[in-house]
Amino acid sequence: MEITHEDFKKVETAINDVKEEGRQIRSIFDSYSDENFGIDWEVDAAVDAFSIFSSRWTIEILATLYIAGERRFNEMRKLLRGISSRTLSDKLTKCSESGLVDRVVEDGPPIRVIYRLTDHGRDAGRLLGPLVAYMKIHQDRVVRHSQ
Repeated sequence: MEITHEDFKKVETAINDVKEEGRQIRSIFDSYSDENFGIDWEVDAAVDAFSIFSSRWTIEILATLYIAGERRFNEMRKLLRGISSRTLSDKLTKCSESGLVDRVVEDGPPIRVIYRLTDHGRDAGRLLGPLVAYMKIHQDRVVRHSQ
């Protein structure tokens, strides 16, 4: 995708802002480090935080709901080419247990079940947005429009 130089610069600035804020957050946490909350605690906390996103299909489900909005089960299955119904059901259950996705049953007839991100899920999506943008640029999927 080619975007204007101006928009590319805005994306770069936003990514750099996030990187700087990450440094500040890390510095704050570091100032509280002691024998109970040292580097090993931080590594474990980071692994726990990323574990939900590293599971196959989970990030795809969250991205679909973040980008496409709330969806019914079969709509999601069509958007997630290659996922089985059982896997989608299992992953949606895990995402719901993690507090990232709500399963909403709407009275019918027919009864409809939709899946949507919780506030926590949307916030996680927003926090991942700069990382996704950075990776798109790094992989040359987003480039400056040559004038």
